[in-house]
Amino acid sequence: MTEQQTPLWLRRTVLAGLLGGLLLAGFVVMQPFVAAIAWAAILSYVSWPLHLRMLAWLGGRRTWAALAMTLVLTLVLGLSLLWAGLLLRSEGAAAVREAAALLESGVRLPESILSIAWLGPWLQERLTALSGDRAAWGAPLSDLADQWGGRAMRMVGDLGLNALRLFFALLTSFFLFLDGDRMLEQLRGVLYGLLGNRVHAYFKAVGDTTRAVVYGLLLAALAQGLLAGLGYWAVGVRAPAFWGAATAVVALIPFGAPAIWGSIGAWLLLKGQISAGVGLLLWGALAVSWIDNLVRPLVISGVAKIPFLLVLFGVLGGLVAFGLIGLFVGPVILAVLLALWREWAADNVQVREPPPA
Repeated sequence: MTEQQTPLWLRRTVLAGLLGGLLLAGFVVMQPFVAAIAWAAILSYVSWPLHLRMLAWLGGRRTWAALAMTLVLTLVLGLSLLWAGLLLRSEGAAAVREAAALLESGVRLPESILSIAWLGPWLQERLTALSGDRAAWGAPLSDLADQWGGRAMRMVGDLGLNALRLFFALLTSFFLFLDGDRMLEQLRGVLYGLLGNRVHAYFKAVGDTTRAVVYGLLLAALAQGLLAGLGYWAVGVRAPAFWGAATAVVALIPFGAPAIWGSIGAWLLLKGQISAGVGLLLWGALAVSWIDNLVRPLVISGVAKIPFLLVLFGVLGGLVAFGLIGLFVGPVILAVLLALWREWAADNVQVREPPPA
């Protein structure tokens, strides 16, 4: 059978099958590096304005500018991980020792709580039952504090996507800085041939959402960690820098910071430090949570033009589906879907509108 005699539908079916098989095989090959590529794309996109300044400062030398930006990212990430490791090693151990000392001495509720009719005695009974043999609890916690350094460093290594993934992310960032704009134009051209003018709306949705989510999540988390750390220091909590850093990490998840400052405030109340506990809880509710409840929605929803509830679902759902990278990937996926929906709805409204008389 000659090419002219081959049915058109058969040729298209074979071509589609071959293309689908190649795409599937390519995904299988690239799957171990997808997370590293996604991190590299996010870091490169967010720092692209700085890259343009670096490129202009170096007289348009693309290779040197890409190398300089990669070194900047390496220093920032490396110093951050080193600082986190040292912080966990020192202040984390101090926090564990304080918990061990408290368990060894026993936890007794303050009289203001014990005087409550049935709730106070019931809480004290539960605490006593949970504590059990206080010496048996204290010894393992003391040993844990001594071993905290090595375990903390291993934990930071895991959170940093490990050294190999970090290396591939930085290596990918170098090539994105070098030829990222050209690759983006090629991708835009291919998608334009498939989708037409609507591709510009999709690119804008992805860019605006990525920038807003990264800035909104990171800036809000850092601000909450700083304010919470000041509150911990003011009420006399041991290792305030450690707990402030922990609050910043947990605050990457919307409404996650109260899990830290609320627990510490309750812990202070259980120790009988009523004024410190109440003060920290008020500071967390009025100052720390203000960042989460007001600043983050304004930054993300205001820039990306998408409802904050959709961003919340994207962050939480992406975290469950993809891990840490899902904090940024989830909202971007929902933003593109929202752009598709808005365009489809607008087209249908135009079709249904009667022609002018």
